[in-house]
Amino acid sequence: MTGFLRKLVALATLGLASFLTLPQNAAAQDEPLRIEITEGVSRPMPVALRIEGGPTAGDLAQDIASVVAADLRGTGLFEIATPEDAPETSFNAAIDYVGWKATEVEALVTAVIRIEEDALSVRFRLFDVFAGQPLGDGIQFEAPREGWRRMAHKLADQVYTRLTGEAPYFDSRIAFIGESGPATRRIKRVGVMDYDGAGVKWLTGKDDLALSPRFSPDGQTVLYTSFAAGMPQIMALDIDTVDATPLTNDPQAMSFAPRYSPDGRWIAFSRETGGNTDIWIMDVSNPRFVKRLTNGPAIDTAPSWSPDGQRIVFESDRSGNSQLYVMRADGAEVTRISFGNGGGGYGEPAWSPRGDRIAFTRSGKTGSAIGVMRPDGSGERLLTEGETDSGPSWAPNGRVLIFTRSGGEDATPRLHSVDITGRNMRPVALNDAASDPAWGPLLP
Repeated sequence: MTGFLRKLVALATLGLASFLTLPQNAAAQDEPLRIEITEGVSRPMPVALRIEGGPTAGDLAQDIASVVAADLRGTGLFEIATPEDAPETSFNAAIDYVGWKATEVEALVTAVIRIEEDALSVRFRLFDVFAGQPLGDGIQFEAPREGWRRMAHKLADQVYTRLTGEAPYFDSRIAFIGESGPATRRIKRVGVMDYDGAGVKWLTGKDDLALSPRFSPDGQTVLYTSFAAGMPQIMALDIDTVDATPLTNDPQAMSFAPRYSPDGRWIAFSRETGGNTDIWIMDVSNPRFVKRLTNGPAIDTAPSWSPDGQRIVFESDRSGNSQLYVMRADGAEVTRISFGNGGGGYGEPAWSPRGDRIAFTRSGKTGSAIGVMRPDGSGERLLTEGETDSGPSWAPNGRVLIFTRSGGEDATPRLHSVDITGRNMRPVALNDAASDPAWGPLLP
């Protein structure tokens, strides 16, 4: 094991087994080295960035470096080192490993930015300073100039993945409900943004009260609940064209809380008729074909699919207060998985894309917090201690959650993220009041 990897074992914080794949000439083993990560972070790993822009792309190189640095720092796993005694380093020159080892930097990123008319290219390399060798092959990204922020996220994703073994998540979008106006005339509209709060695009107007946005598996469509017709109905909105199509239109029934199946063929949702709320599914290719999955006097709502599409977790008050239940995707074999300590209620379940955890909102006498448990209900842990935390949604890699915190004197809702250990919680840099976030898949 290299010195670099020993340090990584000591510093990593993801709380689960992970894999780190070494380049062929860096590992004695033929198979990827498996690292059991069980320790918390005592000190983030120092990473140095050397991103060059040349005479025509100097400012853009600085902008890209800023985004990469913010992405890596935001994980809580890395710090961006700027040692004064660092050796001269350029993308096309050999790395002075001896000089870099004299600093405390453990990983070095070099990149060069080129612009030809409106075409942008980024060439990137990552080096293990301890081992004195590259960590993986170099990569080149190409995109139109206006796509420079996505390029920065892709570069940061490569660094994050190679150093932790976890799947990437920076190059992704989040749908949310933007909130404005007084409480008696609250405006709630659907927006999408980069995962870090940049590039906000509004998808619905101020006159259409909207809730519960949810991405399709390919990230091209957002489902949401619209109150434009008075009775809540489910809409499907194309993100590029901003064209919205009603999927339900029953004046006698409220339809809400939609969620796509992992294969995109079905939508699970809640439907209320005659004072009774159950879980239903509809065929995406023929929304008039619907099927009831639960049937009883209880309120059954907030369905979320397992990543293999075989099961659904949902919220129900059939036991007297709100708890979490798992059933097969055809509605059979319903099993309660939450029982609580101290009589707290559970709601808003979200199945991790890795399948290993279900996130939830737990309410009690002191407020509501975000927690996770295994799909069988074991291993329950609370990740936050807020008084009004709600609505968790998973990052594409299943290791970070975004949620709403409605704190402060004015109870303005804001978005926050937290990693699966609960030790790295941060506000999302978004100027608007926002709630009900939904994390989309990685962008193509």
